[in-house]
Amino acid sequence: MKFQPRRSALAASSKTHSRKNRNMRRFGHLSLVLCICYIDEPDYLGCARMKSLKIALSMFKMKKWSGGVVIIALAIILVFSYSLMGTRTQKKQSSYDFFRNHPAGDSHLKDNHPAKSPQSELKKATKPSKKPHYINVEGLSDLYAQNNISKDESNALVVWFQMRLLLSRSDALPETNQGIREASIAWKDLLSKIKENKAAQLSNINKTEDKNCPYSVSTDLTKSSGETILDIPCGLAEDSSISVLGIPDGHSRSFQIELLGSQLPVESNPPIILLYNVSLPGDNMTEEPFVVQNTWTQEHGWGKEERCPSHRSVNIPKVDGLVLCNEKVVRSTMEENGNASSVGDVSANVSQGIAHERANFPFVEGNAFTATLWVGLEGFHMTVNGRHGTSFVYREKLEPWLVSGVKVTGGVDILSALARGLPVPEDNDLVVDVEHLKAPPVTRKRLVMLIGIFSTGNNFERRMALRRSWMQYEAVRSGDVAVRFFIGLHKNSQVNLELWKEALVYGDIQLMPFVDYYSLISLKTVAICIMGTKILPAKYIMKTDDDAFVRIDQVLTSLKEKPSNGLLYGRISFDSSPHRDRDSKWYISNEEWPHDAYPPWAHGPGYIISRDIAKFIVRGHQERDLKLFKLEDVAMGIWIEQFKNSGQEVHYMTDDRRSASQRAASKHQTSSQKLCSVKVKPKSLLEGVFALQLPQILWVSA
Repeated sequence: MKFQPRRSALAASSKTHSRKNRNMRRFGHLSLVLCICYIDEPDYLGCARMKSLKIALSMFKMKKWSGGVVIIALAIILVFSYSLMGTRTQKKQSSYDFFRNHPAGDSHLKDNHPAKSPQSELKKATKPSKKPHYINVEGLSDLYAQNNISKDESNALVVWFQMRLLLSRSDALPETNQGIREASIAWKDLLSKIKENKAAQLSNINKTEDKNCPYSVSTDLTKSSGETILDIPCGLAEDSSISVLGIPDGHSRSFQIELLGSQLPVESNPPIILLYNVSLPGDNMTEEPFVVQNTWTQEHGWGKEERCPSHRSVNIPKVDGLVLCNEKVVRSTMEENGNASSVGDVSANVSQGIAHERANFPFVEGNAFTATLWVGLEGFHMTVNGRHGTSFVYREKLEPWLVSGVKVTGGVDILSALARGLPVPEDNDLVVDVEHLKAPPVTRKRLVMLIGIFSTGNNFERRMALRRSWMQYEAVRSGDVAVRFFIGLHKNSQVNLELWKEALVYGDIQLMPFVDYYSLISLKTVAICIMGTKILPAKYIMKTDDDAFVRIDQVLTSLKEKPSNGLLYGRISFDSSPHRDRDSKWYISNEEWPHDAYPPWAHGPGYIISRDIAKFIVRGHQERDLKLFKLEDVAMGIWIEQFKNSGQEVHYMTDDRRSASQRAASKHQTSSQKLCSVKVKPKSLLEGVFALQLPQILWVSA
């Protein structure tokens, strides 16, 4: 009996040691797992974790069982913290941090492959060589170099930095290189101006600035030909006009009116956006007076000239509903001469023609004329002495917002000139409701809809009109719907500075890292999809233009009845083919699109896609599986066709509800039409979901 307690004590000691060994083995397995987990972490993190383990080991020496519980709790905390770190590494990088982490000398691309990019992009870049590869693009590094932009200011650039690989593709759109090269120059100039303004503010210097983008500019001084008679500070916009009063002086049988484009410091000569060349009637009245219109660029030289009278087929496309050439007067005179049956008849007809031409041809030696060139939706239009003369379709990279001046050469004396209806930025110091016009904060994890609006830099008034109209819908102000303008850089430094100020004030502008050429707007489409999937995730993504009024209430109501996946909603065109006429603004070569027809696509003022399609587009361009196409609305149709070919279901939902004025417009399109530009109130713009474009174009019988 004496040995019984001792045996019990030994047994108890043995059990205690056994429990310790089991706990040590368990802890050993746990520490091994944790060490493996931390092996991929930076050294300083590994050291921190090992210190925690040493503390845990010392605690394990405690004889009480509570030490084991503490160890297990500590291990759980460590594993949980590691999981949080893994999550944080996936956090989106702000553009501010991106610019700070990419110094100016750090090249993004090397040997036609990205030197520094996310790991996922590197893996994609190593995929089969059939895919387009990455190339070095002149000026692209300047657009992504370190700068003096603050974190708050960088809100206008959150999409900008995510587009670098897209702009580096070898299959980029034809004008991409030029758009980037010119943008890099404009961007450096803008950064310099921003720096100057900040320095002035720190020095408490009150700069009294003149109206840098005035509504009108004029001159009443007589100027000889060959001089720039008007400087256009911030380009032209739709409905802008330039009027010139002059007298042909007889020193030359012709004179020219030129619209000059913005000229960058590296360009020796500015582009000619429009040349209006007038050839007067000669002494021999059998010579036909005419007008020739053309364009010129340093890269391509002179374009294809448009002559009036053209002697072409009567089936000529119109521009904003107006004929390219009003040739009735000259053609009737020449036809009379051609129908003469004898020398006497010819002499008589020529004599009559002299009086007829001198009375009707708008430009006559010694007679004053007033020529007004106005900007339409599709092209320029020249009215002389109150009568329509010619129209000219805009050409690629030669658009009205690029105009910087008017120049006259040849035999004409200019008495006065006036440009009016010019784009004017809002004076934010005088806007009483500026706080109510700012983009509201986004608090939802997922928006109902993101609306991306295509706009150009000098369309200041259009953007303000939208902020004061349909962007005041409750769905926008409450944060259910977010609206953002997508705008490329301008070649005009003053426009860029005004645009930058506007972006800082209202917080609803996303700048694009390229000059805003029409042929590059498909890049904006991809940018909107990036915004709607990565930055402001939304259930639906809508694209529209800055001249459209959107009934957001009806849009959201209508979407409740539509599928939430595989959706393309708008005015769907199911039967359309590419334009093969080289003179067409929408010309598409066989290399660009070899098929006879396009897949279904949405035309008009806007369309809506579902989130899954937007994600497919973003991923497809990241992996270089989707092809870029210069007609953005058709491009969307092409990409959705590929989405469907991947096995996904697509719902093409067309909205054909139109206002009475629209239905009347399509009903009364006859040969005896005239153009009537009607300003209408926003509430009367739309009976269907999608808006009319402003100003509303109505066709009425003559």
